[in-house]
Amino acid sequence: MAEPSDDDLMQAVSAGDQAAFNRLVNRHLPALHRYLTHLAGSAADGDELSQEAFLRVWQSANSFQSGKARFTTWLHRIAHNLYIDEIRKRRTVDLPEDVMVIDEDPGPEQQALLGQERRVLLQALSELPEAQRSALLLCRVQGFSNQEAAAILDTGVRAVESLLARARRGLRRRLGTSFRSDDTDAGQP
Repeated sequence: MAEPSDDDLMQAVSAGDQAAFNRLVNRHLPALHRYLTHLAGSAADGDELSQEAFLRVWQSANSFQSGKARFTTWLHRIAHNLYIDEIRKRRTVDLPEDVMVIDEDPGPEQQALLGQERRVLLQALSELPEAQRSALLLCRVQGFSNQEAAAILDTGVRAVESLLARARRGLRRRLGTSFRSDDTDAGQP
């Protein structure tokens, strides 16, 4: 038997099916938590926002319109709105040091260098305006297309493309290096 689609699960959730809801949570929590942790600056904030996002999914299941947007786009839109509400409450954002992945088995010198580079990159990311950081994380880390990111950010595709370009320029400027990116962004991480 094939796995039910997100749309099928949401239809069951809107009828009050707890098991379907649990399947959605298990399927999408890791990626959502990773996005919110990057965005909010700490795993604890990522936990809190992820839990609140899924609570909203449960409470608003009837408002999900299958075919209008993918479930993941709708979920990330909910999460992004929660994050925006949170940063309005407190204006500073510090990204956690454990967000970036270090290459497997680096030597002591390489590990120290990577740790320093990671801190510099995370600092540069935290200094980007929220909209640029969000667009970059959605497209380059979460793997959303520019069109999906536009739906999540409630803006147009051209605006997302502009945000990505400005974010890349901002990172290059802050890092003082040739920050590598693919200028033909198709939303691939």
